[in-house]
Amino acid sequence: MTVDIPARLAEVMPGIRRDLEDLVRIQSVSADPERAGEVERSAEATRDLFAAEGFEAEIVRAYDGAPPAVIAKKAGPEGAPTVLLYAHHDVQPENDHADWDSPPWEPTERGDRLYARGAADDKAGIAAHLGAVRIFGDELPVNLVMFIEGEEEVGSDTLVELLNTHKDRLEADVIVIADSGNWDIGEPALTTSLRGLVRMDIEVRTLTHAVHSGMWGGLVPDSIMTLSRLIASLNDDAGNVAVEGLHSGPAADVEYPEARLRAESGAAEGIEWIGSGSVVERLWTKPSVSITGFDAPKVEGASNTLTPAARCRISMRIAPGDTTANAVQCLQAHLEKHVAWGATLSTTVVDTGEATQIDATGPAYDAARAAFAEAWDGTEPVDMGVGGSIPFIAEFLEAFPQASVLVTGVEDPDTRAHGANEGLHLAEFEKVVKAEAFLLRNLGELAR
Repeated sequence: MTVDIPARLAEVMPGIRRDLEDLVRIQSVSADPERAGEVERSAEATRDLFAAEGFEAEIVRAYDGAPPAVIAKKAGPEGAPTVLLYAHHDVQPENDHADWDSPPWEPTERGDRLYARGAADDKAGIAAHLGAVRIFGDELPVNLVMFIEGEEEVGSDTLVELLNTHKDRLEADVIVIADSGNWDIGEPALTTSLRGLVRMDIEVRTLTHAVHSGMWGGLVPDSIMTLSRLIASLNDDAGNVAVEGLHSGPAADVEYPEARLRAESGAAEGIEWIGSGSVVERLWTKPSVSITGFDAPKVEGASNTLTPAARCRISMRIAPGDTTANAVQCLQAHLEKHVAWGATLSTTVVDTGEATQIDATGPAYDAARAAFAEAWDGTEPVDMGVGGSIPFIAEFLEAFPQASVLVTGVEDPDTRAHGANEGLHLAEFEKVVKAEAFLLRNLGELAR
């Protein structure tokens, strides 16, 4: 019997919306030890949702006290391919509630969006998988495995161990990772490349102790000026990354209109773009360097004193085709070469994540493109890159080299994931659920 996907979608969406809102109300902030119990509660709720659909579902962890993940399995027809559906149930901190237009833990519909922390990233990913499951009920076209992680927002430290420990249960022909987004409202996308990440803390020291700026200024360099000079060396005058030895590559031929760039980036009026090359090359396939933290005395209350040491955190995005080992080596060499006036340089690598380049060819990708075009009424999906990093995708590719990995998601350019007023576009979310159902149907037909 053929499942009428559009008709079933209309039937299941109200329940999916309720379940999504219930998940969002759980404050599963993995970065906050005081809310570890909420992360556990989120895992339990996720497990119960899939168990109610006939899955063999359980909570797993790498060791006692490790973050909880959920693995759930349900068999389809004999001989059908196996599809693993990934999402994560942990979320980012909500930060200052005053920055939100509605309470961050109470899902609130305004206009065409549902606002709350995790409403998109990534509890909507869980809900999208659940929606596709409910559309088929007990008539699944494929064998399904759910892997819902509980520590993605804090670096997935135990993911590799979980993948290795449960490899037999997670083995799949196709892996669908629902933690990315679409090109725009009404324009679906498949993510085919992501930049990698190197975060490094650097400190420069010029004095053994603070001294009077009037007595010694003009002779002794202060650490803040020295560090500022070193930071400035990381980019050339045009804003391109000046660290030698990093990889750059071409990007897809996709137009990113100026008006959209201005609206989505939050750039202040009059700000000029930095770097050279096409916009998508600069965002997707060239390296970038940003300063995301700086330790120095506050302006208020600052005394006339030369500061002996200053510290900052560098966030470097590396292009697909590069490696974190090479990037760390190149960055270290650059810093050592450019630190001025004999200052003592100390560096600490905070964390790294490899870049990803996916070969988006083959039957699984053909099935995905057809499913997206059908769900979006004939609009073909864009193959897009992402400037941010999802390091665990590289770990899935390494753990399951024979699987086709599809990176999709529910986000759009105005989702504001990780920020205040995170919002899920409800009409697009419904299309995502429909597209996933079409994809599972198409993959099942491949076997026949």
